[in-house]
Amino acid sequence: MSNKIKILNEKIVSCKICNRLVNFREKIATEKRKKFLNQEYWGKPVLGFGDMNAKTLILGLAPAAHGGNRTGRVFTGDKSAEFLFKCLYKSNFSNQSTSESRYDGLILKNVYITVALKCVPPNDKPTSNELQNCFKFLNEEISYLTKIKTIVTLGKVAFDSCVKLMNLDKKKHKFSHGAIFKISEKIKLIASYHPSPRNVNTKRINEEMMLEIFRKTNNS
Repeated sequence: MSNKIKILNEKIVSCKICNRLVNFREKIATEKRKKFLNQEYWGKPVLGFGDMNAKTLILGLAPAAHGGNRTGRVFTGDKSAEFLFKCLYKSNFSNQSTSESRYDGLILKNVYITVALKCVPPNDKPTSNELQNCFKFLNEEISYLTKIKTIVTLGKVAFDSCVKLMNLDKKKHKFSHGAIFKISEKIKLIASYHPSPRNVNTKRINEEMMLEIFRKTNNS
């Protein structure tokens, strides 16, 4: 199985199907944020990571321009990661409360994290065609996670993408923070607000709300 994931990841990293995304991710990697001028940006599609035997899958929308697109790992090196991993650590899903780089010693336990779109999109808004192009990668990735029982989607667009990916009824599966849907005999879907700085600062989501989402992965 590890060899299959390795082959998939090689295909993802070398993908150049979406010209708009290729141009944007490379532009960001060249026109760096002042804070990271001395760092080499990843500037390629960003891979999922975690425990291949995980029962919980966390699905975000896409890498952040100066987070995943810089570090080469989803939810790494930005404010969203800072909040998320504080909660993952408190929920015993990780060995540390920070996610700063691919070489920081982070280990996930019983959880795998990935994104629906592997490249950073302009204004955090992918087109439907771009998402559709990436679904083949996400489908294959999920197929290797054979023990998944819960999918936690971070944000409405990630939730809607999951609904579309799995051909679920949009009318019956509407985004609402904390909502739980049984989508197969084995798997349930949980919707959560995204842990973005805006949502955290406006208190749309707080630490206790995120911890409650992670409790629901085991208790519902």
